[in-house]
Amino acid sequence: MFDTWIHPSLIFLLGSFLTPLFKGRAKQGYLLLLPVLAFLDVYFMPHGVYGKVEILNWTMTFGVADRLSHVFAYIFTLMAIIGFLFGLHVKSDGEHIAALWYVGGSLGVTFAGDFLTLFVFWEMMAFSSVFLIWFRRTPSSSAAGFRYILVHTFGGLLLLAGILILYQETGDLTIRHLQPNGLAPYLIMCGFILNAAVPPLGAWLPDAYPMATVTGAVFMCCYTTKTAVYALARVCAGYEILTILGVIMAMYGVMYAVLQNDTRKLLAYHIISQVGYMVAGCGLGTEIAINGVCAHAFAHILYKALLFMGTGSVLYATGTAKISRLGGLWRTMPNTLIFTLIGGMSISAFPLFSGFVSKSMVIAAYGEKHIVWGVIFLTMASAGTYLSTTLKIPYFVWFGKDQKIKAQDPPLNMQAAMFVASFFCIFIGCYPEYLYNMLPYPVHFHPYTTYHIWETVQILLFTQVGFFLMIKILKGKEAISLDTDWFYRKGARIFMAMANRVVAPVDSGWAEVYRLVGLRWIMIKVGRATDWFDRVIIDTILDKGIAGGICSLSDILRRVQTGNIQQYIGTAIVAVFCVLFAYVLF
Repeated sequence: MFDTWIHPSLIFLLGSFLTPLFKGRAKQGYLLLLPVLAFLDVYFMPHGVYGKVEILNWTMTFGVADRLSHVFAYIFTLMAIIGFLFGLHVKSDGEHIAALWYVGGSLGVTFAGDFLTLFVFWEMMAFSSVFLIWFRRTPSSSAAGFRYILVHTFGGLLLLAGILILYQETGDLTIRHLQPNGLAPYLIMCGFILNAAVPPLGAWLPDAYPMATVTGAVFMCCYTTKTAVYALARVCAGYEILTILGVIMAMYGVMYAVLQNDTRKLLAYHIISQVGYMVAGCGLGTEIAINGVCAHAFAHILYKALLFMGTGSVLYATGTAKISRLGGLWRTMPNTLIFTLIGGMSISAFPLFSGFVSKSMVIAAYGEKHIVWGVIFLTMASAGTYLSTTLKIPYFVWFGKDQKIKAQDPPLNMQAAMFVASFFCIFIGCYPEYLYNMLPYPVHFHPYTTYHIWETVQILLFTQVGFFLMIKILKGKEAISLDTDWFYRKGARIFMAMANRVVAPVDSGWAEVYRLVGLRWIMIKVGRATDWFDRVIIDTILDKGIAGGICSLSDILRRVQTGNIQQYIGTAIVAVFCVLFAYVLF
């Protein structure tokens, strides 16, 4: 069983059942107590392997605590304290319970010692976080939530397929670094990078996060993508394809962010950009790169949550997150402005702020390997981040044309959460050893060199000049920016048209034939038809010309009748996968 070790996920999962029993101040205290207990549990947790449980001849390992899992669990529980503090004013028990299960799922993935345990908690994250979108209770959030869960179901199928193939090939589901050989590692990687929002599989993120509740978006920006980054660092470090995808992500997110009019959608695209640095670091797989991945994930969770809290506070106070409808809020929401600026300077890697000591470590890892194109593009993405986040949002939302909107700073609990996140953004920037001492490998990186400071200041200054030269172009406009989600949104309409006009009538007709004629007659006719198909197509073209060894459909039907179908189970899996893929598109 679990020996004396207490899994921090249990604190969130079991604690969620008692949440509806508390009211008023007692509930607020209880919601803060749970993440504090989990944080202390992680903080004092010794390294080791815990929680091995035998279930149906499977050994599930719920706890592997080492330096890599520890740094992620530390920031996950710290962020949970900040997130629940920010959401203390929320009256919905359902939203609190969804957040508790979401955090618990993330911690479950972080400490999982085998792929089966990881998969269970992986799906728990998806099916709990979707409620943080649905609880906004608007038609747009309802539709976005369904798209979100279907895309993540597809990602879960990819991950599960990779896990099953891995078990078939090795008989071992222990989580470990997988060599990039064969189909299984790449299917598992695809399941991970979908959650990391790697293009072209990442359009779900800017589609869903802006539709979440004010508090829900704060949680969502911190856990799904960073849990995926942890999994990539654990399992797929050194995959060369990730270096290319990561750098593309960094640029892709910035370019789309510049075009956005919705502040939370702008920040959602910047999640893609910033996670790109982490994916790129996982692709390198060196010690300094993995340290950079962990450090940047730690810093990113804090400053991205701070930015979502700032823009969420504007949405809470004004009812809109559209840049074109906002302006002049510096008079009525000055505290929110200060906190948002701190988050902006952190994400832009200002000296003395957290991003400066984390993001530069990933870029330095590329420099150490003499990958010049990576250094150039990652540096360009950093400049674009300053342009669209630190300059664009504060300028147009707080200092733009006064729209005469009646607003005020949010409730004290929301301001307190922003203060705590701001403190850590500055503290880590001024005292990076606090973060560096937690990283998986010894750190020999020194961010505060004269060259690095001067380089960063030059980039920021030239970017600021560019902003004021393009200020009219950058002003928010009501428009739609097409992303890769266009394909499955439009594809779903085509699929539904075919289903309603072609498949449904044929299905109804076959149902009537089946009812009138009976199963045996159909089996005989299908068998004769497939015998002809086998002779002409499979035997002549595929079996002899291309693949070889493909069984006939009539043979499968005969095996179904006799019960001997073990060797054809792979064909069934392919068929089921195709059907599920079509369903995900729908």
